[in-house]
Amino acid sequence: MAEIKVDCRGETCPVPLVEVRKALRRAAEGDEVIVFGTHPASKKEIPMAVDALGLQLLSVDGSDTDWTIRIKR
Repeated sequence: MAEIKVDCRGETCPVPLVEVRKALRRAAEGDEVIVFGTHPASKKEIPMAVDALGLQLLSVDGSDTDWTIRIKR
C-alpha cells in the first residue's frame, strides 16, 4: 500500500477536485490518497465525489479552512 499526498492548500474550485481525481487514477487498489486543503467547498465536494466513485472515505479532519481528507482506493 502506498500513500499519495495531494497538497491543494491555497487552491479554489475546481482545482482540488481535479487534482484528487488525477491522484485516484494513479493510485493502485489499496493505496491511500491524502488530501490537504483550505477551500471550504472542496471539503464538501471531495467526499461526495469519493462516494460517487464507490471508493472508501477514511476520514475528514480539520476546520473548513484547513482540512485533511483520507481516501482508500
